[in-house]
Amino acid sequence: MSDVHDCCLLVFVKYPQKGKVKLRLSADLDETIVQELYRCFVHDTLVAVQKIDVQLRICFLPADEKEKFQEWLGHNLVFVPQKGPNLGERMKQCLTDVCQEGFQRVVLIGSDSPDLPVTYLENAFQELHAHDVVLGPAFDGGYYLIGFQRSSFLPSVFDDVDWGTGSVLTQTLQKIQDTNKNVFLLPQWRDVDTLDDLKQLIKRNKNTSFKSSQTITYLQQKKILTEDDDAARPEK
Repeated sequence: MSDVHDCCLLVFVKYPQKGKVKLRLSADLDETIVQELYRCFVHDTLVAVQKIDVQLRICFLPADEKEKFQEWLGHNLVFVPQKGPNLGERMKQCLTDVCQEGFQRVVLIGSDSPDLPVTYLENAFQELHAHDVVLGPAFDGGYYLIGFQRSSFLPSVFDDVDWGTGSVLTQTLQKIQDTNKNVFLLPQWRDVDTLDDLKQLIKRNKNTSFKSSQTITYLQQKKILTEDDDAARPEK
């Protein structure tokens, strides 16, 4: 592989089935709204990641519904099923597979941060020249990105982690340090899991290019949040 194409980016995506995605948002917003909002998240994430020159893999769940994903996102993308009983096992398996393909630097993100700056992704791949592992800390105690050099891939960092809690990043860092690998931390970023996260998304993008994104456009069309972000208008 050439230097540019020794890099692979994995994007974890769920099928936008009503009542199956962004469940914490569904506490405040109608499930149909949340379903469509998640579609927007994925769309905006893919628009962003395709700006960088790396190989892209869409890691999809449920694993037996590839055709649905192709109909939704197009047949020109490379789709890889997520396999495993929990998030850690699914991430470990997908990263193992792309390392076995021969990619030298691999990075994995979710689809919960639709406005994640492209520069963060570029920096992740760049820092993997000098570091074994790269992590993007999330404000909720988890991480929005993890990446490895192929020669430094650590499947064990996905074992025995309390997924969905505020201790995910701490536990992961401890596992990395226990193996004496060096890790680079990207800036913190906020996943969009709650209505407050949604308000913060709008607030931080008042003067960015993301304000014309599908996500922001949809929120404005549905009048889910007031323009000054001070109140929510949940369409329950």
